[in-house]
Amino acid sequence: MSDVVLRTIGLGKMFRIGGERQAYRTLRETLVQAARRPLERIRHPGAATHVSEDLWALKDVDLEVRRGESLGIIGRNGAGKSTLLKVLSHITQPTEGRVEIRGRVASLLDVGAGFHPELTGRENIQLNGAILGMRRTEIRSKFEEIVEFSEIGRFLDTPVKRYSSGMYVRLAFAVAAHLQPEILIVDEVLAVGDAAFQKKCLGKMEDVAGHGRTVLFVSHNMATVTTLCSRAVLLDNGSLVESGPTREIVDAYLQRGREASSTPLTQRIDRSGEGSVRFTALGLEDGAGNAITMATSGRPVTMRLDYTSADGQPVHGVIVEVVVRGLWGQPLFTCLSRVAKSRFSNLAPNGSIWCHIPVLPLLPGVYRLDLSLKVDEVVTDRINHASELTVSEGDFFGSGKLPPREAGEFLVLHEWEATEAR
Repeated sequence: MSDVVLRTIGLGKMFRIGGERQAYRTLRETLVQAARRPLERIRHPGAATHVSEDLWALKDVDLEVRRGESLGIIGRNGAGKSTLLKVLSHITQPTEGRVEIRGRVASLLDVGAGFHPELTGRENIQLNGAILGMRRTEIRSKFEEIVEFSEIGRFLDTPVKRYSSGMYVRLAFAVAAHLQPEILIVDEVLAVGDAAFQKKCLGKMEDVAGHGRTVLFVSHNMATVTTLCSRAVLLDNGSLVESGPTREIVDAYLQRGREASSTPLTQRIDRSGEGSVRFTALGLEDGAGNAITMATSGRPVTMRLDYTSADGQPVHGVIVEVVVRGLWGQPLFTCLSRVAKSRFSNLAPNGSIWCHIPVLPLLPGVYRLDLSLKVDEVVTDRINHASELTVSEGDFFGSGKLPPREAGEFLVLHEWEATEAR
């Protein structure tokens, strides 16, 4: 068993949610809370006040990872993926069980995590290397590679607090991948970077694994997980439910997603966000406003997103996002209200938001819809695989001819022209 570099035994992590925090309360907060309690009893008679609840984000997780293995960790929102990575990275301590790790661990979990905002990019490279236990000569030998890979050379001596999120990710990944950790842990944070940089990162992770080091990778993009990882584990409600070859585990995960997408949104528990405004239903309509269960390629389609406000008050500063993905999780396109010049500043407490697509550019097939809702830049509700979009054949070009199914995933309006050679 000498090639096992990471092992968890009966690993569990419990969080206490709800309740009232007692520490660091000001006199003003105490007086306001005391005045609020009678009003709360009038508004919600019989409701419990400040009820706390124990939530097990991880429970009885037994896992072994071998040297040189690329392991994909997949699961729905709230399954425990990020909590597991934080425990393995020693960011948080387990409530029960234990973790055994052989070798240095480099983690890329949150944008900017591990960086000191007041230090420059150059200084943070040196700081991260020191945290990993590397000698100054080792850091110096990798320094130029890190700078070249991250493509932030012009801003190397700028405090990282002035970096964009994309620049943060570029430098953070370059540091984590090049300072020769035995175990590299990467969360969904790579989604912040552009497509070219994501491809570059995936190539680097394959290179890391090819040199006998271990990679743990979390992503909702199943095509990427299948390409990068030879083995995968599936988490659900904090428990490890399946482990095996990546393709088999991905198929099991997709099947669970298809089953979940048939559940009404009001009953979905695999959602994230602070909950003040939530989706309650998703419906499809054709160009005439008729409810449909299947869209047609090249025709108009409208998505109706019903929502409700928890406190019954009007909602301001709402941003809605619908990501259309292939069933393997690869993003195809995104409908985002903020960039389409649609800002919702005063919505009723309960209502519907409509997203109109005048010409559906998808070939026939089944696609996945992910929903997200923000209020004042704070995520209040996010549901992955909220529903599925089935697209049937249509005369997209108005030519009476249908494009071949192997043409790709998108259809684009275009024209042809020929001229005589000069």
